[in-house]
Amino acid sequence: MSDGIHLNLFTMNSVEHVSPGSWTHPADRSADYTDREYWTDVARTAERGGFAAVFFADVRGVYDVYGGDRSTAIEKAVQTPSNDPGYLVPVMAEVTDSLGFAVTKSTTYTHPYQLAREFSTLDHLTDGRVAFNVVTSYLDSAARNLGLDGRMDKGTRYDRADEFMDACYALWEDSWDDDAVVRDREAGTFTDPAGVHAIDHEGEFFDVPGPHGCEPSPQRSPVIFQAGSSDRGRDFAAANAEAVFCSQPTETGVREYMADLRERAAALGRDPDELAFFPGVVPVVAETEAAAEAKYERLLETVDVEATLALLSGFLDMDLSGSTPTRRSSTSRPTPSRGR
Repeated sequence: MSDGIHLNLFTMNSVEHVSPGSWTHPADRSADYTDREYWTDVARTAERGGFAAVFFADVRGVYDVYGGDRSTAIEKAVQTPSNDPGYLVPVMAEVTDSLGFAVTKSTTYTHPYQLAREFSTLDHLTDGRVAFNVVTSYLDSAARNLGLDGRMDKGTRYDRADEFMDACYALWEDSWDDDAVVRDREAGTFTDPAGVHAIDHEGEFFDVPGPHGCEPSPQRSPVIFQAGSSDRGRDFAAANAEAVFCSQPTETGVREYMADLRERAAALGRDPDELAFFPGVVPVVAETEAAAEAKYERLLETVDVEATLALLSGFLDMDLSGSTPTRRSSTSRPTPSRGR
């Protein structure tokens, strides 16, 4: 990735992402998330604004830790309902020329052969503008809905993810030669069989003989995003990621995180400068500083405290229903950074 600042629009194919209650603002359109036109407008706006990509978060399951049930999450639209983000990509790519699309998929609840096919297809349809945000999933409800007794422990999830990526890379990079597809109409040969190879992956979690079912796409392997914050997650990001989402809340924390991942990447023989980092920010933009402050105050009024607790309960796997948080006011909040 070239030097300079690259912006990603962080969103989710749902009513709410990480700003519980914001959908109630009169100007908010996120409740239209099921409409095609909503997403084509998002795509055109992002590209017009110079964004590099739209980054889609995603979860499997429902937030049911708060109060011991799912009622609050459903009532307050806490990342529920949500639709699969992958199906938005062709729709949004059709109305843009350069905008990229990072799609979150879980290595815990899918199979490498299936996922490799999905991303090869998207890469073809976008002419090489797709990225794979790798997650291992954290909601216990997702595991139960997919036939498991409960969520796998973190170590097992990352062991599975390591092997998952090995199988995907083999399918994307090694299964088809560059010149395997010949499209020879006279001979009636579309693909030279000698150029297509099995991968014969046999592992602890997956057996994938191959070959890949898709011909090589423009990128072959999609750009890999990751956001690992645990020690194991950082190792995974250092080994696989080309772009890393940073969720640390302070500039110092982001710098320390970046330095740590670069050090880990170098120890694995990678060029640490090849990693791109995307710290999360929540800008409030207006024509003047006063207008931005007024907009911020209006947004604060939409904050749904109970919905926020339901979201955090799921993040932390800790029931916060007994908490009594104090709503932040304009006098208690930190001074925001001003754009220059």
